[in-house]
This record gives sequence, C-alpha cells and structure tokens, in this order.
Amino acid sequence: MVKGIENFLDLEKEYTDIKRAKVVILPVPYERTVTFGIGTSKGPYSIIFASRHLELYDETLNLEPYRVGIATFPALSLPDEPYDAINTVYESTKALIQDGKFVVSLGGEHTISVGFCKALVEIYPSLCVIQLDAHADLRENFCGSPYNHACTMARIREYVTDALQIGIRSMSSYEAEIIYKRDYKVFTMDMFRSKEIDLEKILDSIGNDIFLTIDVDAFDWSVIRSTGTPEPGGFLWGESLHLLSLIFRKKNVVGFDIVELTGNGRDINSSFAAAKLVYKLIGFKFFAKLNKCEV
Repeated sequence: MVKGIENFLDLEKEYTDIKRAKVVILPVPYERTVTFGIGTSKGPYSIIFASRHLELYDETLNLEPYRVGIATFPALSLPDEPYDAINTVYESTKALIQDGKFVVSLGGEHTISVGFCKALVEIYPSLCVIQLDAHADLRENFCGSPYNHACTMARIREYVTDALQIGIRSMSSYEAEIIYKRDYKVFTMDMFRSKEIDLEKILDSIGNDIFLTIDVDAFDWSVIRSTGTPEPGGFLWGESLHLLSLIFRKKNVVGFDIVELTGNGRDINSSFAAAKLVYKLIGFKFFAKLNKCEV
C-alpha cells in the first residue's frame, strides 16, 4: 500500500488487528482486460485514501460499524494473465474466508469477481450472486479471452445455482438472446424504475447465501463517474441504498466486492462515494437486521 493509506478508514490498531477483526478489506488492483477507460488498478488505493475522510458514525444505523474490526490486507500481487489472476484471487480469498473473515474485495476490473465467487461457492455450495451493474457481462468471449471483464457473469454463472442481475442498461444482441433462452433473472434499469418487478418476491425466489458484486458503473454519474465503461441513467444514491439494505436484511450476504472504479485524482467525489458505499454495506451486514433499517 502507499504510505499513509495502509488501512481502510485509517483506524486505530485496536480495530485493525487481523486476528480479531470480523472484516477484511482485500485490495485487488488488477487491470488487464479493460476495453475503454483505464485506471482500475488505482481504484483500491483511491477508495482507501478517500475512506480516511469518512465519519465513523452511521446516521441510519445509529452506531459505528467499524467497531466490529476492519483489517486491511496487503494489496494482492497479480500475474498478468486473467486466468492466473483469477486463481490468485481465489486462493487468497478462500484462505481469509476459511479463517472466519467477512471479505470485502476492492477492484480492479470486474474479472477479479470470478475468483472471489469460486472461493465462496466451495464454502457455500448453494451460493447465489446478485450483480449491480450497467452491463450484462454475459459474453462467452470478448477481445480474444473468455476471462475478459465483459464475460464476468458468464463465468460466474458456471459456478452458482442462480444469479440476479439488476440495473442493466447495456447489452449485445447475443446477450439478450441468452437471457431470453435461459430465462435468466436480468432486470434492466427501466424495469427497476417502472416498478415492473417485485424485488421482495424475486429475492425470495433465490437462495439465502449471497455474493454481492457491484460494478460502480451501476451508478448514475452524479454519484460515481470515474469508471472505465460509463453508461448514463444509473442508480441514484438513495435508491441504491434502499435496494442494498433490503438485500442485506432478507439474505445472508457472505461477501461483496466493489469493482471498476478508476482512480482519478481530479475526481475525489467518486472515490469518496465508493468508500462510503463500502462502509455502509459493512454496517448493513452486521447491523441492518438488528436495526431493521429503512433508507
């Protein structure tokens, strides 16, 4: 890590001891298969740096989530080839999960989520995935690789029993055909906003153990704009938190990641929003059911 930003939230040692911390932040600065904007390798550092300026008190939960203990793992050193990088993420994540830690992975491009999912599904065989994203990511192969970031959900669906994709507003005709033929639970932003879908009913239709993967291009540019493959019309801050709190209250989220933020020193807003999102979700994980929070 860069000197001065060694741990998420810049916490005192009492709360960052990896032996007692319930949460481990795992920075994964991987950038290999990006296809438009660059800078995802800087995403984890920019999130951790911005997190130093967050208030530790959560006004919705009425408590300080950091007290569960949040340790920050050293950034992974990753090989260039996507398949090898995925396996490195898998091995590192699995070791942390087996040690009883709730892992939060910070990308890096979306490809890293495949390794995280692979580790979780070995421990939670009925694992389901919820993806918030602007893109369907269901291509079988893109730019010569089945492990391109545009193929992430195609690879993840090879591991899990079910997946729910929300906020989609960009896909190819091939992906649209796959969604139709296989009856995938893929919901566009238009469907979400028009109340065409009953989210509680849909959540009830999938398994209880959830891996949550969030590509920051799921958000509207007024919330997060520094991302490699931007799409207009994404989630606003309040509506995203309402959805996410519902997921955490109804399901057992066993790990989550935040990916595709491009570190941009001129856009501190995006990094701050991503850092606050991470902290909000940690709070939801450990306290949302206790507080039955509505946001």
